Amino acid sequence: MRVFILLALAAAVSGVYKDPNIEEGRSAMVHLFEWPWTAVAAECEDYLAPNGFGGVQISPPQEHRVIFSPEWDEDVKRPWYENYQPISYRLESRLGTRDELIDMVKRCNNVGVRIYADAVINNMCGEDAGVTIGSGGSNVNTTAYSFPDVPYSIDEFSVPEGKCPSQSGLVDDYNDAENQVRNCNVFGLLDLLTNSSSVQKAIADYLNDLIGIGVAGFRIDAAKHIWPDDITSIIESLEDLNTDFFPPDTRPFIYLHVIDKDTGEAVTADEYSPIGRVTDFVYGSTVSDVFRDGGGRKIADMQLFGSWGVRLSDGDGLVFIDNYDNQRRDPRGEGILTFADGGYYEMAVAFMLSWPHGFPRVMSSYSFTQDWEGPPADANFTIFSPSFNDNGTCSEDWICEHRWRIVRNMIQWRNVAGDESVQNWASNGYHQAAFSRGDKAFIAINRDYSPIDTIIYTGLPDGTYCNLALGYFDSTDGTCTGETATVSNGATHVYVDNNSENQLFVIHVEAMVDDSSENDTEPDEDYQRTVIFFEKVTVEGQDLFLRGGIDHNVRDGCTTDADTSACAIPIIHHVGGTNYKFNNWKWGDNYLDWYGAENDQGSDNGDFAQGTPSVWTTNETAYFASVEYDGFGYADLNVWGDHYWMADILMDCSKTEDGWFELKAFLKGGEGWESDRNQWESCDGSAGGNRPRATGNHFARCGFINMFTFNGDDCQIDNFS
Repeated sequence: MRVFILLALAAAVSGVYKDPNIEEGRSAMVHLFEWPWTAVAAECEDYLAPNGFGGVQISPPQEHRVIFSPEWDEDVKRPWYENYQPISYRLESRLGTRDELIDMVKRCNNVGVRIYADAVINNMCGEDAGVTIGSGGSNVNTTAYSFPDVPYSIDEFSVPEGKCPSQSGLVDDYNDAENQVRNCNVFGLLDLLTNSSSVQKAIADYLNDLIGIGVAGFRIDAAKHIWPDDITSIIESLEDLNTDFFPPDTRPFIYLHVIDKDTGEAVTADEYSPIGRVTDFVYGSTVSDVFRDGGGRKIADMQLFGSWGVRLSDGDGLVFIDNYDNQRRDPRGEGILTFADGGYYEMAVAFMLSWPHGFPRVMSSYSFTQDWEGPPADANFTIFSPSFNDNGTCSEDWICEHRWRIVRNMIQWRNVAGDESVQNWASNGYHQAAFSRGDKAFIAINRDYSPIDTIIYTGLPDGTYCNLALGYFDSTDGTCTGETATVSNGATHVYVDNNSENQLFVIHVEAMVDDSSENDTEPDEDYQRTVIFFEKVTVEGQDLFLRGGIDHNVRDGCTTDADTSACAIPIIHHVGGTNYKFNNWKWGDNYLDWYGAENDQGSDNGDFAQGTPSVWTTNETAYFASVEYDGFGYADLNVWGDHYWMADILMDCSKTEDGWFELKAFLKGGEGWESDRNQWESCDGSAGGNRPRATGNHFARCGFINMFTFNGDDCQIDNFS
């Protein structure tokens, strides 16, 4: 294998080509597949910029082969893939003229939307073209390998130079990366000798021409068929971006099209990730599998997505659900979700835009019945620009997924979330999950066969929010066209039907209903932070739960149904972290009650909760895990030592008896219930207190830190400092 040019590689490894060069506060791009330049320009100004999109991938802008559909087709059309068969590097294509391209790039940059050109540099057009004329009027003769407008001649192609060992001149063996994959014709397209200095110069001149008019970067098409050191040499010959639109010394964004499914591919994404970002095909396959039919992996498993289910790291990946190619043909049967899958696709795209991994690309498509069909066009093959319905979606054959309500709103959601980490994850253990990005944005997703109908801690400020899954927020007057959601004490009631339009619940802090609204809310002062510690030495596989509330002998109307029982006390969990079991068990646990799992309480792979779950803690600051980040481990409120199990909740103190409630611990995988207790002495601690009556339970105080020993009678009650 050829050796990288070390100096050039060192620059590439620095990561300067992985920055998408988007404006601050924007965080995603869209592929406007086969849109004419005039339509892209208008879309940047009218829709993309106002709604926070960071950039656009455009179709290849170079002169290309002109291909008509087979004669047997009654409705003669031109295929999309003609754009991927270069004739020359003139900027004259079916999508528009050079002047229209220049105008489009300028107008998009002026409103802060960056343009990334799809760069076809591995090959020229198909060998079957013969003597033909390109979209810009250039003459070529593929039999003679003559492309005079570049110019390229026979010496600049791999097959006639003897680089390809296959009999056919095609890539016949995709396992032969050393000889065939990068040296032979792919699908009959004439493979360029990309280690040739003349070829590298011609490609660099072409890309520099685009940089000069203001593009921000390039998608390198068919990059797996180009030697990595050849790509490095080419991009190191590129100029800095145009200072009319970018700061001085800004390098172009480079992302490389490398199909690597992590299944023993001969060419791997890792070979290209030192150069720029790389398309992560595993990402889209994984997310599609989770959201398509719920088989295999569950949405609950997505809590740790990024540590599994992807091919590339956060900083190396260009992520997407589908692209123009695999939405037409899915040759390996991954079951990629596309616009044709409706709500499942919406959920998958919403998850991608909510999850902090990679740089996301939204697909924007047109309809087709055969995989080769080009974009909507008239009888003269002139492409129709998209037209729009009253609700802003595209009409006729343009799909325009980026204009769907949930996609638009999730682009804004992602921008608001910014660099905030995933927090407050909760799941029912199956196909319902929710999480926040810090205290900025919150989402709940329901792929299950029953509704989400529970109170969830969001971590967001109290107030009234527009549910962006069901409506739009108007920032000019602070109104919402759909349903609103009230967050009180950081929590809200989430209802997501299992057969609703998109099965999502979406809020963020920049879509709060105006303070003057009658729906504005104040925190419920009855809910107070209450912490309960139980000292209990445990071993792996054991978990400690709490059961309690008000003794059934004290009140009437106490039943086994926590939702209606007068003895159950409403609670809200707000421990976050990545403790998988705890995050599943806390889902739907809305009461401290005397029984096991509540009606809708989550389970861990069918292992049901036995009450209100708690987490194992220690006071050792050097412990490898913490409650804040991992959902167990070091907790700053633990001042005692190891093996102190903690429930950190908001409790409705108005449902207690003068601030007191009763409880016992239940050790799953161990002794089960505690025996009867006799907490007869006054509790120690800065708050202390005497039990109000005699029973066989522990007594705790709402709004304080309470500490007990499993099967012990001692107690300590402290104020929060």
